[in-house]
Amino acid sequence: MEKFERISLKPDVMGGKACIKGTRVTVSMIISHLAEGIGMDEMLKSFPYVTQTDILEALRYAAWLSDARELDFECA
Repeated sequence: MEKFERISLKPDVMGGKACIKGTRVTVSMIISHLAEGIGMDEMLKSFPYVTQTDILEALRYAAWLSDARELDFECA
């Protein structure tokens, strides 16, 4: 597995969703904001406890997840 030092997965934080370490900001929140056209500068103002490095690592994490292979098994 790729190493993501700023991403945390804990069952007791945000239901186990991938978050920026030490926050309750999920990777999906960051990706959703970017997809809606909210820029990095605006996100940094909205979440002052999140850094540019955190946002970039969330993007790397999302890219890594999207590269996962799906296998389709047929049962006989």
